[in-house]
Amino acid sequence: MAQTPSIVVTVSGTDRPGVGALLWNALGELGHPITDIEQITVRGQLLLCAEIDAPAESDLDALLERLAETDLAREPGISVTAVRYSDPVAESLGPRQMVTVVAPEMTAQALEGIFSTIASLGGTVERIMHLSSYPVTSYELTVAVADAGALRARLIRAARRLGVDLAVQRAGLYRRAKHLIVMDADSTLLQGEVIDALAAKCGCEDAVAAITERAMAGELDFEASLRERVGLLAGLPATVLDEVAAETKLTPGAQTLVRTLQRLGYVAAIVSGGFTQVIDPIARGLGIDLVAANTLEVVDGVLTGKVIGAVVDRAGKADSLRRFAEQVGVPVNQTVAIGDGANDLDMLGAAGLGIAFNAKPVVRDAADAAISVPYLDAVLFFLGISRKEIEAADLEN
Repeated sequence: MAQTPSIVVTVSGTDRPGVGALLWNALGELGHPITDIEQITVRGQLLLCAEIDAPAESDLDALLERLAETDLAREPGISVTAVRYSDPVAESLGPRQMVTVVAPEMTAQALEGIFSTIASLGGTVERIMHLSSYPVTSYELTVAVADAGALRARLIRAARRLGVDLAVQRAGLYRRAKHLIVMDADSTLLQGEVIDALAAKCGCEDAVAAITERAMAGELDFEASLRERVGLLAGLPATVLDEVAAETKLTPGAQTLVRTLQRLGYVAAIVSGGFTQVIDPIARGLGIDLVAANTLEVVDGVLTGKVIGAVVDRAGKADSLRRFAEQVGVPVNQTVAIGDGANDLDMLGAAGLGIAFNAKPVVRDAADAAISVPYLDAVLFFLGISRKEIEAADLEN
C-alpha cells in the first residue's frame, strides 16, 4: 500500500512547561491532521516530533513560514524544523522487533556492535528506551527490519562476542498482556542444587555432585540419574528436608522478580526436577501457588531412597508449563520459561520466550535469550518492565 504523504515537524531545545501545548496550538492553526507523535527528554533537553498529513503538492517552505509566525517559534531556546517524510523502504519491512540488551555496564563498543549488526541487515532503530541502571544496565530498541529471523541469529552471535545479554521478540501489546512465568528451581530460583545439599547431610556429596553435573550437561538421562542420586539418600531422617529448606538461599533478585510480577498481574510458577518437600515451603514464602516437582518417599520418618509417582523430567517440565498455562488461561505463546540445565530444554522450547539463566552452553545455545549476570530480576527487563516501574510497584503496595 502506498504511503500517505506527510511532513514531520520537530521541536528541539530546552524543555519547560507548555512547549507541547504551543506545538499543538500551532498545528491546529495550520489545519493538518496529526498522525503520529514522539517525544523524549534527556537531562532537560527536549526532542518532540509530530507527523502531519500533507498532500504531496504541499509547499514545505510555506509551512515553515507559517510555523515561524506562531508563539512556538518565538520561544527562546526552542528550534522548529519541518521535513517531508518519504521512506519507501519502510513499506517493505516486517513487524517491528523489540531488542533488549542487558549488561553490567553498557559500553559504546557494545552498542556500536549491536547497531552495526542491525544496519548490516538493512534495519533501523526507531526508538530506544532506557530500562535500568541497576542492578544492570538495560536498553530496549524498537527495530524495523525485513528478516526478523536473520536479525535474531546475527544479534545473538554479536552479543556473545560483545559480552552482553540480549533478547529479540516481536513488538506488540501482547508483551504487556497477562503472562505466565515458569522458573526452574535449582540454580535458577535457588542458589545451588538441593539434592547436593541433601547429599552433604549424608556425606555422599561428591558422588551425587558428579552425577548431577553429567545430567545437567545432557550426558545422562535425567530420570535415571535422579533415581540413582536419590538412592544414595536412603536412610536420611525426613527432618533433614526441613533443615535444607530453611538453609536454601534464593538467587539474588528472585524476591524482586516474583514480587514485581505478582504486583503487575503476572502469574509466577515453579517447575522443577527437585523435591516438593523443599520447594513447597519456599514457594509458599514467595506467594507462589503453582508448583510441579518430584516427591521423595518417606517411611517412618526416614527417606527410602525412592521417588513417589512419575518423575518430573525434561518432558515433564514442558508438560507442566502447558498445564499451568491452561489452568490460568494464558496462551502458551504468552509464557516465559527460565532455566539453566539440559532438562529445561523442552520447557524453554515450549514457552513463548525461553530464557537461559547462567546456563550450560547447550542450554544457552538453544534458548531464545540468555542472562549471564547473577540477578534473576534481570528477566523483568526482557518483559519490557523498567526499573522505575519496579520501584513504583513497590511504592503502590
